[in-house]
Amino acid sequence: MSDLITTELITPELVRLDADLGSDKHAVIRALAETLGAAGRAADVEQLIADAEAREATSATGLRGGIAIPHCRTSGVSTPTLGFARLAPRVDFGAKDGDADLVFLIAAPAGGDATHLELLTKLARALVKSEFTDGLRAATSAEEVVALVSGVLEPAAPAAPATATSGRRSLVAVTACPTGIAHTYMAAEALQAAAAKAGVDIVVETQGSAGSTPIPAEIIAAADAVVFAVDVGVRDRHRFAGKPLVSGGVKKAVDDADAMIAEALRAIDDPTAQRVEGGSGDASGIPAASAGESWGGRTRRILMTGVSYMIPFVAAGGLLIALAFLFGGYEIALGSTFGDASVNTAQHIVLNSSLFNLPNPDDYVMANGAALAHGGLLTYLGALFLVLGGAAFGFLVPALAGYIAFAIADRPGIAPGFVMGAIAGTTQSGFLGGIIGGVLAGFVALWIGRLQVPTWARGLMPVLVIPLGATLVSGFVMLAVLGQPLSKLMGQLNDGLNSMSGGSAIVLGAVLGLMMAFDMGGPLNKTAYVFATTGLTAAATATDAPQLKIMAAVMLAGMVPPIALGLATFIRPQLFSVAERENGKAAIPLGISFITEGAIPFAAADPLRVIPSIMAGSAVTGALSELFGVSLRAPHGGIFVLFAVDGIAGFFIALAAGVAVAAALVIILKSTAASRQPVAAAA
Repeated sequence: MSDLITTELITPELVRLDADLGSDKHAVIRALAETLGAAGRAADVEQLIADAEAREATSATGLRGGIAIPHCRTSGVSTPTLGFARLAPRVDFGAKDGDADLVFLIAAPAGGDATHLELLTKLARALVKSEFTDGLRAATSAEEVVALVSGVLEPAAPAAPATATSGRRSLVAVTACPTGIAHTYMAAEALQAAAAKAGVDIVVETQGSAGSTPIPAEIIAAADAVVFAVDVGVRDRHRFAGKPLVSGGVKKAVDDADAMIAEALRAIDDPTAQRVEGGSGDASGIPAASAGESWGGRTRRILMTGVSYMIPFVAAGGLLIALAFLFGGYEIALGSTFGDASVNTAQHIVLNSSLFNLPNPDDYVMANGAALAHGGLLTYLGALFLVLGGAAFGFLVPALAGYIAFAIADRPGIAPGFVMGAIAGTTQSGFLGGIIGGVLAGFVALWIGRLQVPTWARGLMPVLVIPLGATLVSGFVMLAVLGQPLSKLMGQLNDGLNSMSGGSAIVLGAVLGLMMAFDMGGPLNKTAYVFATTGLTAAATATDAPQLKIMAAVMLAGMVPPIALGLATFIRPQLFSVAERENGKAAIPLGISFITEGAIPFAAADPLRVIPSIMAGSAVTGALSELFGVSLRAPHGGIFVLFAVDGIAGFFIALAAGVAVAAALVIILKSTAASRQPVAAAA
């Protein structure tokens, strides 16, 4: 690797020594990003800041020893770049042992090439070595810092394949973090150093952005235990089946690798220790359950997995159905007669018409005796979209159930989970049946996978025995035991929704608004959203249904927080830091697009004043939406799906009222705080 490549990563212009960059981490991130911009290394400084702040909001990037590594993948840079600051005074980046004085801003392009990503991983590994950080603290010039960094990025001689030393304990490990840039490799380096200190052999597989070289099967087979230091799913987890397991997040490995290695050594001799479950694995994107995971945390993870995989079906199906009504009118969803046959209008149009043979309205008589409103290209497209949207919606509950089962039992749970979702449709138990069926299928699959079977049968377990057995057992329970009770329960729920009017509907709208704003994309927010979208499935082809009003209340309430906070930064900018004012510029377009997460940076910085304010505003909007009878056929899109809204005046009145309430409250609360202690503006 040439010197040109390494110096491209950091230059003296990107180094700030003994600098006062502000009183908090947001100011430091902004200052370093602006340094990159001034040096011509960031084409879009604001995008870089937004992406770095978004990554910072997921978990703190402060590490032990006074180090911080804010980092992100971003479209704000076209080549990987490092900005470095030695701070005076130190700034809190969330590390347990104190503030940071050495800060690297690591910016990787959204589609970074493997060569530069490999350089970033080498830097991450070097940061856990005291000789490197001591050199950074002693450096007297920016050129010296660049030389130190370039030194750790020099290519190393190819390493011989790792093998266990005779007579020593041996471990294998996997490290992985969401971005795959820094923590993945720092965790690997820390585990290797701790293992060497303990006199233990270890081979680490880093599943990061620079690619992954799988640990050879023979090394895994010879290993005494496995360590998973991951914040995301482990690819091909089944390779480690049966090994004693110690698991935790990547920061645990970086901060206390010695403890993880010691725990792994204890697990080797403990017959009751947790072991890696069998089955076929894949990159799930879902954190593996750790020994210390609470039942509440595990339940949340399982349900959120199902929801996250279900939402694309909701968005695609709902928007297609809304477009179908825009183009073809509501009549295409009704039954009609064609000749002597009773048919579904949209399906018949799609199967018997084409772009060269467009539908004739005179050929259809609707269920109410009226003719199809119009024919031609728009009606054909409307029918086409309705059939496609209905097909997508048909997978909504099966996807929810299938990926709930997947979160429990990995890949062998998918097939029985999807089948239980389909059974929920057969028994008319809806999303409730899908959740229960998915959980049932997942745990049955997990139980079957843990059965001891002869060696010759192990290969059949994940592809035949587990899916077949789990489908039979969970299917019998769903059909013979739970089907009728769940169907009756869902029927009562639907009857309750249909009977809601006046005060009860307004209260429901307010409650849904509170849920949408409380955690801005978290479990409560997603619970309210799933409640609305699964109801939308049943009401998608209806001309008037309470589920359509619930969908409107939920989407409007979710639009309020980012719009209100963005508006507040324009009305009283002195109450907000520079970083918050910049976030405010992006928050408004995010809000009008129904992306509630645009409010997260504000809530993270000042939760006690921001969260109650936006909850109040969203509750007002949800209640007013129900009061005005606003209905919505699209599950997403904000103001860009106004064509799917009935009651546009009420839509905008409810939205404006909630935004005004939330913005006013957050300004009042921040003004009260500022009168006691002025807000320090970020540098």
